Amino acid sequence: MESEAEAESEKRTLLEIYDKLYSFYGAQHWWPGESPFEVAVGAILTQNTNWSNVEKAIGNLKAAGMLTARALHRVSEAELALLIRPSGYFNIKAGRLKAFLAFISTLYSGSMKKMGKVETASLRQELLNVHGIGPETADSILLYALDKPVFVIDAYTKRVMSRHGIIDYKASYDEYQQLFHQVLDEDTKLFNEYHALLVRVGKDYCKPRPRCPNCPLSQVNS
Repeated sequence: MESEAEAESEKRTLLEIYDKLYSFYGAQHWWPGESPFEVAVGAILTQNTNWSNVEKAIGNLKAAGMLTARALHRVSEAELALLIRPSGYFNIKAGRLKAFLAFISTLYSGSMKKMGKVETASLRQELLNVHGIGPETADSILLYALDKPVFVIDAYTKRVMSRHGIIDYKASYDEYQQLFHQVLDEDTKLFNEYHALLVRVGKDYCKPRPRCPNCPLSQVNS
């Protein structure tokens, strides 16, 4: 069990990282989407691909007038797979989208607003019980689509935090999430911006082969 002094030191370091990233990049305005439902669909489609491919798939859904829970629930899985083809693994993702659509249609009449009224921990468990939705996707839906104070953990987060000696890279998803939840205030806006900034610096500098020179975090005291 860590001491109060250790917890305070962790908090200072995490806030220092956030401040440096925000000063360097500014607000990220993430997650892009015109509705909570579009954000949820994007969270599922972005698995194992980059965002530009997801944008193409979502563009197809919009062009076909399919970007509603009711429309996507009615369309066949095969037709859905063709529409989301640019996102990659389209047959698998069509199945996962269909599972999510069955979930939201059955329990919440297709309404993200109704779903958002459920207590966070209970809703998170419900989402994790949906085929194809793991912790990162569930938490992305909770944070970005429903404004729940849940920190999303991904490969970028793990690289940045472990390379600065804050937590071991091999720590579990829950251990990473617990770090942010215990050290930082439960602030949806902070969690949203912080995660988006970690993704940005992970893409630009904290790559698998890091580009430490000129990185905004090169002088962070860890």
